[in-house]
Amino acid sequence: MPQYEQHASWRLEGGGQIIDPETAVKGGILGGGGGGGGLPTGKDGSLVVAAEKIDLRKMIEELDSEAEDVPSVFICPISLEPMVDPVTLITGQTYERANILKWFSMGHLTCPTTMQELWDDAVTPNRTLYQLISAWFSQRYLQMKKRSEDVQGRAAELIQTLKKAKGQVRVQALKELHNIVISHAPVNKSVVDIAGVTHLSSLLGPFTSHAVGSEVIAILVNLTLDSDTKSNLMQPAKISLVVDLLNEGTIDTKINCTKLIEMLMAERCFRSEVVSSLSLLVALLRLVKDKRHPNGVAAGLTLLKDIGSHAQVRSLMVSVGAVPQLVELLSNPKWELKFIEPALQILDDLSTTPEGLSALKDCPQAIRTAVRLLMNGSDVCTHHALSILWAVCKLAFDECASLAVEAGLGAKLLLLRSGCNPEMKQRAAELLKLCSRNYSPTVFSSKCKLTRTIQ
Repeated sequence: MPQYEQHASWRLEGGGQIIDPETAVKGGILGGGGGGGGLPTGKDGSLVVAAEKIDLRKMIEELDSEAEDVPSVFICPISLEPMVDPVTLITGQTYERANILKWFSMGHLTCPTTMQELWDDAVTPNRTLYQLISAWFSQRYLQMKKRSEDVQGRAAELIQTLKKAKGQVRVQALKELHNIVISHAPVNKSVVDIAGVTHLSSLLGPFTSHAVGSEVIAILVNLTLDSDTKSNLMQPAKISLVVDLLNEGTIDTKINCTKLIEMLMAERCFRSEVVSSLSLLVALLRLVKDKRHPNGVAAGLTLLKDIGSHAQVRSLMVSVGAVPQLVELLSNPKWELKFIEPALQILDDLSTTPEGLSALKDCPQAIRTAVRLLMNGSDVCTHHALSILWAVCKLAFDECASLAVEAGLGAKLLLLRSGCNPEMKQRAAELLKLCSRNYSPTVFSSKCKLTRTIQ
């Protein structure tokens, strides 16, 4: 159990502690002493409590990411979280009330920090420590709110600037607004409230420079967009610009473009025609092929998976070479599941089309790769790999079934029949029966040796 070192002047015999607010501040124990980071004090050095009454728990939650220098005496030794209702035991140790009462309810009659046996489980509210905690968090909360108000004001100024600015001035304003949006979450709502999203959306069009378009999209993907805005962004001219940036932008811009298109695809009024673009699909496949940027590969696969869920676009995906490229990606044994699962799902979706099945059949590594990934990853991988193998072997039994068996499919199917869900078990049994047609029982049994598959 973590223990916290007490300041020497606070210690008492038996492990107790005395906490005096003014002494703590003047002594610099809690970050005071004129250092600029402690509790607010008046001219006479007395503790100043914020006039605004704010719920302590709310302040702690909102300051979670900003209050990294919380004094250790404010931390409950049980939960390692700041206390909002500190109580002290007869040993002098202080805990959050809910945590120590839970400790007692579990049958423990000891002090969690010192492990001393307690002859009395009474707890006493530590009002002095509570005042210290409240004052410390109040100061930082009000500072945060002041910074937030200043930032929101600056964001509003930048939106007004964008309505008039041109050229490099516009780009710089967008860059500053982008930094504000990603650094200060509360500003996002303000940008939406002052119609900033509407103006940002209006900046995207056929004559928008890539410098402006990249920054606008980087801002939009960090905001909450309503249905009207998303519908507006689905206009052909705006989508055309996004596709251009997806082809020619930096890796960060490409990833932001995929995020924006994903946001649009989640809208109820989305139409598959929006993503039925050869240029878009080619750009995504290039992104997936660029192994230098794993984040880009993941973003490209995620969007391709979403696009592949629309049956109307699958033939187009096959026509731009999606099948051999995804098979090539899957043939790399070092790829993580976050890449393998979406790639297999895309191939599974494409196998539902005649063109996709034909492409899988004609791809030299497709069957071997699918067999390798069967039971060699997650249940999701196994499901999609099995579905792909079933479709291909059923299409071209004479040509593909023997290749699958030689790759070790038979043994894996036997294992699947004994250790998977009913649906996959049934599919495995059907595929096993299909693959055994060209072999005598003896020969097929030899092909299904588990030791060979495991190796």
